[in-house]
Amino acid sequence: MIPTITAFESSPDRGQGLARDMRVRWALEEAGQPYEVRLVSFSAMKEPAHRALHPFGQIPTYEEGGLALFESGAIVLHIAQRHGGLLPVDANARARAVTWMFAAINTVEPPILELQTARFAEGDRPWTTERLPLIKQRIRHRLDELAVRLGDADWLDGAFSAGDLMMVHTLQRLKPSGLLDECTNLAAYVTRGEARPAYQRAFAAQRAVFNGKRPAG
Repeated sequence: MIPTITAFESSPDRGQGLARDMRVRWALEEAGQPYEVRLVSFSAMKEPAHRALHPFGQIPTYEEGGLALFESGAIVLHIAQRHGGLLPVDANARARAVTWMFAAINTVEPPILELQTARFAEGDRPWTTERLPLIKQRIRHRLDELAVRLGDADWLDGAFSAGDLMMVHTLQRLKPSGLLDECTNLAAYVTRGEARPAYQRAFAAQRAVFNGKRPAG
């Protein structure tokens, strides 16, 4: 059965590939799995029908037969566990890849999202001027640690995995700030991820929504 995912009808990122359905699209493309997309408006996301799939009224969701999932990390993990191409065969390497998925979401992403909130949602608040340098300091600390671990390797733990997919997409949010360019190996790491054919297909599909074309998977 072909799964159906939800995505923004009108994405706030204006087709830059930052919305979290991108992670799911990319995972499905890496796994070579077809999928369908149902676009939802901001108002529809808060309606009971969508909240039955996602209790917090967000995207993406994933439906396949009688299974309905929410949270991009959980969806990507489900895809990776069911199909080849995203998790190593070796049990220990597989566990490490899953660890990197959690690290992307729980350790690296929070201060990055805090920066976006401070700049765009709270930019007019009196505390923002003092708060921004502190947030950037926390981000730099995490990036320095990640850069040391990556070193001169192509990927975080051997071959490309779902851990890299989640980490690359998390780091992409920093590109406009210039912070990513301060760690040259991480900037190159993100570029490698974006160069993958599966990423390019997923990006084109998400970009097509912004350009007013029919979504495809």
